[in-house]
Amino acid sequence: MTKANPTQAPEPYLPRLIAWEVTRSCPLACKHCRAAARPTPYAGEFTTDEGRRLLDHIASFARPTMILTGGEPMLRTDIYDLAEYAHRLGLPVVMAPCGQFVDDASVERMKRAGLHCISISIDGATAATHDAFRGVPGAFEMAIAATEAARRGGLDFQINTTVTQHNLAELAAILELSVRLGASAFNPFLLVPTGRGRELAGQEISPEAYEQTLRWLADQEERTDIQIRVTCAPHYTRILREKQVAPGHEHAGRPAAGGKGCLGGKAFAFISHVGKVQICGFLETECGDLRREGLDFRKIWETSEVFRQMRNVDAYHGKCGLCEYRRICGGCRARAFAMTDDYLAAEPFCIYQPRGKR
Repeated sequence: MTKANPTQAPEPYLPRLIAWEVTRSCPLACKHCRAAARPTPYAGEFTTDEGRRLLDHIASFARPTMILTGGEPMLRTDIYDLAEYAHRLGLPVVMAPCGQFVDDASVERMKRAGLHCISISIDGATAATHDAFRGVPGAFEMAIAATEAARRGGLDFQINTTVTQHNLAELAAILELSVRLGASAFNPFLLVPTGRGRELAGQEISPEAYEQTLRWLADQEERTDIQIRVTCAPHYTRILREKQVAPGHEHAGRPAAGGKGCLGGKAFAFISHVGKVQICGFLETECGDLRREGLDFRKIWETSEVFRQMRNVDAYHGKCGLCEYRRICGGCRARAFAMTDDYLAAEPFCIYQPRGKR
């Protein structure tokens, strides 16, 4: 193994994941929607040509996975063209449809365009709980049908679940449903109260329940039938590290692999439907305007003051700036902003008391 050179400059930050909100239009009315999306068209969304030029700029300096999201990305008539163009540039490309338009024919088109995975959201173990959360009767059946089409067509898919008081008791059942459906991964999101989700602020689970839920998910990391990924819960990484050194767990499952801390502004970025760049979809603080910068994503990525602040974890406020896990966790910046109006504030839903900087 080659030893690190202490005088060598640190590796530059490069995006590993970029979520591009190709449209904000969506036929559903999900209670937690960060975009408060509606089914009607939105003005100012990128043209096909602008989308291609954006992808050119991104591919010129990095090879991040492009997440084509929305709204409902399949409402764009050029979605397969954009996916294929990204694929030809060498950018791994995935998509996050709501499920309504996923059938055998569309799965084949996705595969021909180079898409290698889709995510389908299931927020309840039954039609009653899922449809109530999604705001449209029949949404559960649509989601199940989408997973079945993906499985028939040999297209990889994962299940996303937004965790709230509404479905916390069903989380284990949703996980088992994901396994039965043949999902490759189960990806729970811990609610961030932004967009329409602000109306669900009272649906957030308590910090103590949050910790217990993350510890339960960490126990599931040892499963071999599905991969566990946890999003919008950066202190999951701390829990995995604690589990890794606990007696009997030194070699358990995938210790620390399922948690990456907050990647916003460090390895992840979000591009809105009108080209505003953010550290993630849940923190609407603008980091740059792509149209104003000639679609030069790299310029925004490397010079945005917000991105620079995200990368300087030692300057985070409160206990997050003091925590010994700050470099692998960082706290949720969007949740901090939603609850304190300060995106550098301490993660409000973390009960861990730091032992001091290291």
